[in-house]
Amino acid sequence: MRIIGIDPGLRKTGYGIIDTQYAQLSYISSGTITIPTDLALHRRLKYIMDTIREVIAHYKPSQSALEKVFVNTNPQTTLLLGQARGAAMCALADTGLSVAEYTALQIKKAVVGRGHASKDQVQFMVQHLLNLNGRPEPDSADALACAITHAHALPLTQKIQDLDMDTTHTARLRHGRLHF
Repeated sequence: MRIIGIDPGLRKTGYGIIDTQYAQLSYISSGTITIPTDLALHRRLKYIMDTIREVIAHYKPSQSALEKVFVNTNPQTTLLLGQARGAAMCALADTGLSVAEYTALQIKKAVVGRGHASKDQVQFMVQHLLNLNGRPEPDSADALACAITHAHALPLTQKIQDLDMDTTHTARLRHGRLHF
């Protein structure tokens, strides 16, 4: 399974692509989309969306994960980050991918083991988990960490969904309401 992780930002948006088979993770690609700051806001958002679409078209992931927006002390900054995140989410959805969302706390806890890990610790663990020759850039590392989090969470999520489907199916059988 191929997963794309996105760390959205209005100035820099990180992306990371990994393959996962069982518990084995393999690095495919990562990078940082640097958004020109001289563009109007709507053009910057389109730039994010178009570039993510290009990355998806090239690498063809089957799953996607996106970092959730944290509430910043500056409401304007939070709003702008939310718009960048929305552009990324639209690009993912537009290409037919479902979007799993994880908070920075969840991502850091899944990758480092501590929810309040530093950027350096995330970079180090991403390098270690993916057996990279060097440390990825911060935005790329965050995106790869998001993809790794999804790779670890997906089997459990699928089992829960399967159990939920089995429970629903069993309940319908018991009540004579099984309809196809």
